[in-house]
Formats: sequence, structure tokens, C-alpha cells
Amino acid sequence: MPSSLSLRPYKPADEPAVIELWRQTWQSAYPTLDFKSRLTWWRERWEQEIVPHATIIIADFEGQVIGFVTIDQRKGYLDQIVVMPKAWGSQLGAALMAEAKRLSPQAIYLHVNQDNKRAIRFYQKHGFVIMSEDVNRRSGLPVYSMLWKGAQPPSN
Repeated sequence: MPSSLSLRPYKPADEPAVIELWRQTWQSAYPTLDFKSRLTWWRERWEQEIVPHATIIIADFEGQVIGFVTIDQRKGYLDQIVVMPKAWGSQLGAALMAEAKRLSPQAIYLHVNQDNKRAIRFYQKHGFVIMSEDVNRRSGLPVYSMLWKGAQPPSN
């Protein structure tokens, strides 16, 4: 990682940059969909569902938000890990995942679209396994439930 990259806690002033980065990454992953039309929904979801329940870590490079991860430490649920498209394949995703594992060291679970092969490979590379198949309640698309089991206490 470049030395001027830092991982830091989310601040409310980050919201516009986070929402735009989120949109850009999804637009790159699914170029045929119109994500600009979903900005209001994303903002509401961010403010009402993610911010109140998750620890959010921002990847900041020279004052620019270039990635983030959201993890509900109580449940071990990783809702979003987002890396700017120009940084796909770099160590940024690994750094954000390491931070999520540090924050939720026992286990992390997540849902990923079944057609998002790049994301599935990323999660598998970081020790996640597919546990089950499901359907996203919002989009109706098929998803995998994936799980990473961290440090388990020794059995007696």
C-alpha cells in the first residue's frame, strides 16, 4: 500500500464521497444497469441501515475516499467492501478485509451476488466459503451466503 494511504474511521462528512464511490463501483461491476437512478435509495439505506449498525472504515489516499468496508461487529455481518475500480486487483481490498477481520475476529458472514465472480474469488481468497444459496430480498437476484471463521477458542 502507498505510504500516504490510511485506514480511518468514517466521519459523516465522508457520506457524499462514499455514496459516489459505491455507485461507481457497482456501475463498473454491472455496466448495463442505471445506478444513478438509485442514489436516493442508496443514501437512505446508508443513513438508516448501515451507519447506525456498522463500524465503517475508510481507505483514504491523500484526502480522497478510495475504499471502505462496513461491518456490524455485533453480528459479524459485512455489508459492503468497496474499492475504487482503478484499484481493483491492488492490495487495498486485502487491507480493508484485514481490518474487517480485526474488528470481527471470530467470524464474518456476507451475501454476494452469484454472478459477481470477481467478488466471489476475492472472498474465497480471503478464506470465505459458500454456506448456502439465497435470494436478495430487494433485488430478487440469487446470492450466496459466505462465511469466514476466524480464530476459534481451543477446545478443552
